[in-house]
Amino acid sequence: EGIFGQFAGEGHQRRRHAVRRPGADLQHDLHIPFNTSITGGEAQLSVRRQVGKVETITVKIPAGIQDGKKIRLRGQGEASSTGGPQGDLLIKVHVANHPYFTRRGNDLEVSVPITLAEAALGAKIDVPTPKGEITLTIPAGTSSGKRLRLKGMGAPTAKGGHGDLYAEMQIVLPNSL
Repeated sequence: EGIFGQFAGEGHQRRRHAVRRPGADLQHDLHIPFNTSITGGEAQLSVRRQVGKVETITVKIPAGIQDGKKIRLRGQGEASSTGGPQGDLLIKVHVANHPYFTRRGNDLEVSVPITLAEAALGAKIDVPTPKGEITLTIPAGTSSGKRLRLKGMGAPTAKGGHGDLYAEMQIVLPNSL
C-alpha cells in the first residue's frame, strides 16, 4: 500500500464530505403598508415547499426598511437532499405608497395646504407625521412651495437615529374671494 494507499484513502474521504450540499434558497415577495415600513412590525407569509407542503412563517419587519430591500431568514429555505444545511429564505420587500407622505431615503415629505391668510399672517396648523399629528408654526409671509423641516420626524435610520420630515406649504385659494 505505502504512499499510494494513503493518497487513495484521503481522496475518498474528501469526496464523502464534499457531497453534502446546502438546500436551495427560496425567493419570496412581501408587500407591506407604508406605516409598517416606518415603524416596523411583523408579517405572515406562506411558503410552498418542494414536497408540496405549505408552511406559514412569521417575519419581523425592521423599522425604517426601504422598498426593494431584502430580508434573509437563514435556514428557512429548502432542505438539503444530501444531508447539508437547509437553504435560506430571501424576502424582497415592496412598500405601498402613502396618500400623504413621499419617502426620500430616511427623509419624508408632505404637502400641507394653507390658506392665503395663514401664509400672509402666520398661523399654527396641524401637520400629519407617521406618529400622529403635531402643531407647526407657519411664519408670517410664507410663500407657496416653502419647505419647513421637522427634525427627527422621518424614517428610522440603521444607526438608531431618524431622518427629517419636510412640510411643503401649498397656498390654496378659496373658490370665491
